[in-house]
Amino acid sequence: MSATLAAHAAHMPNAAPVTLTPSAAHKLDTILKEENNPNLKLRIFVSGGGCSGFKYGFTFDEQQDPEDAVIEQDGIQLLIDATSMNYLRGIEVDYVEDLNGSQFVIKNPNAASSCGCGQSFAPAAGGGCANS
Repeated sequence: MSATLAAHAAHMPNAAPVTLTPSAAHKLDTILKEENNPNLKLRIFVSGGGCSGFKYGFTFDEQQDPEDAVIEQDGIQLLIDATSMNYLRGIEVDYVEDLNGSQFVIKNPNAASSCGCGQSFAPAAGGGCANS
C-alpha cells in the first residue's frame, strides 16, 4: 500500500455505495456465467500509478479478505478493500459500447480530475472521499 493511499485510509465518508448500471450488471453476469465458477466475485481496487496519480483495477477473485466490503447488486458480488473504498465510495460502474470499442467505465465523484483514457484519476480535496 502506498503512503498516499495509507494516509487516506482513515477517512470513511457516508457517500452511497458502489453501484452498477444495468448495462454493467448484464455484462458482468454474462462474463461470470461464461467462467462457470459460482465463487467468482468482481474485485474493484485503486492503486498508485497512471498518469493522474491513481488508477482503477478490476479482477475476478474467489477469495474474500476480512477487510473487504462486499456489495451485491443484481446478483453480482463486488469486493472492495477498505483503502480502495475511500476512493471508490459513490462510484457508478457502467459498461459502454461505442465506436472506440467496449469497456467498463467508472464515474467517480471522488475524482478532482481524470486522465483522457479514463483509467486513472487524481482525488478531490479532502482525501479523495466523496463529499456528500
